Formats: sequence, structure tokens, C-alpha cells
Amino acid sequence: MAEMASLWIVRHGESTANVAATAAETSGAELIDLTHRDADVPLSATGEEQARATGRWLAGLPDSQRPDVAVVSPYLRAVRTAELALDGTGIPTSVDERLRDRELGILDGLTGHGVTRRYPEEAQRRTRLGKFYYRPPGGESWTDVALRLRALLGDLRRDHDGGRVLLFGHDALVFLLRYLVEGLTETELMALTREHVIANCSVTGWHADDSGRLVPDVFNDVTHLHRQGATPTREDEVHAEPV
Repeated sequence: MAEMASLWIVRHGESTANVAATAAETSGAELIDLTHRDADVPLSATGEEQARATGRWLAGLPDSQRPDVAVVSPYLRAVRTAELALDGTGIPTSVDERLRDRELGILDGLTGHGVTRRYPEEAQRRTRLGKFYYRPPGGESWTDVALRLRALLGDLRRDHDGGRVLLFGHDALVFLLRYLVEGLTETELMALTREHVIANCSVTGWHADDSGRLVPDVFNDVTHLHRQGATPTREDEVHAEPV
């Protein structure tokens, strides 16, 4: 099977919704104070700083490691992160809707507390089914997102055989790419989601070994932000979805 030489995914920089969600969760509110639909949420000033720092890191990579192509979620926070990070690099970029964030349906805009208060039956159903298979009404399960990512990976392998591909997306996609690329089980994937919070502008990547199989390189790494003098988002400020 065709395979890429390397694959990375960068989570978008800190967004204004990340900031609002942290404030809502901290205060015990049921609703997150959102002023945009999810697809149009912009970066915060810190998020723009993080994206520019990611760009300086990319610019410093040797030619043998720099991405050949970038594929970006259509959501504004990811698009803007890619614009700032790729500015001046000349890396060809395309947008693919399969990299959009997980859709939460009727639970969109609620905190974890808000879900429990307003939709207790959904909170119970989620507990019974488990995070991997639970699909909120009007939204997506993790397996739904995995299905669209599986199709995207197939296209990337076909179209960029031997190439170096950089993705810009969202936190759930980082976890699910590990699940798909590394062949994790549901149990292993869910353990990762309990143990880690995907940081804004973190880098996760794989490279092809001698057999041509993608193997892990780096996970949820923000070393480049520290080295470039940018402010990483504290773990307690990185909003985790309520379901």
C-alpha cells in the first residue's frame, strides 16, 4: 500500500471559544458565552502568537523534513493558524471538510455541567454507551469522525505516496489519527484521552520506517512554542469537549 514519508497534525492555536469555555467551566456555568458559530470561531491574540511561533519552527526545518503539502480544516481557527504558520513558506495548501471538528449537535455550546443539568438522559446514555460510540442528537460519535478521517488518510496515501504531509485540525482528530495510524484499540484510545489534553498548536507526527509503515515520532509536543518564545496554553485552560 502507498504510504507517506511523514505525517504531522498541528492543533489550531488558542481560540476565543477556548477562552470562553475555560471561563464557563471554571464558574460552573451551563452555557459557554459564544458569539460565533463553531466554524467561525477566531483565534485569540495568544492563539495568533502560537501560530506564528509554529511558523518559525517550520521555517527552521531542513529541506529534507519540511512538509510538501498542507491540508487544513475549513474552520476559521484552523485556517488562520495555517495562514500564519505557513506564511512565506510556499507550501501548497488545500482545505478539506473531513478535518472539521467533531459536531456536538444539541450539546453544542454547553459545559459538562450544562449537559448534566439540561440533558440528564443524554449524560446517562453517554455513560452507558461510552465516549467512543456515543452520538449526541444531531452530532457525531468519535467513530463517525474516525470514518471520515479513514477516508482522508486513504486519499492522502494515494495522492502523496512518499510525500511529507502536514494537517491543521482539532484535538479529537489528533487522538483519532493515533487510533487509525497506529492501530490502537478503543481501550487504548480512551486511555489516551483520559491521560492527555491536546495543547493548542501542539505537534503530533509519524514517519515511515524501513518497512514503509508510519510509526510515532512526537505526540502533543509544544517544545517549539517554548523555543520560539510563545506562550503555551496552560492545560487547565485547554477546553475539553463536554461529551
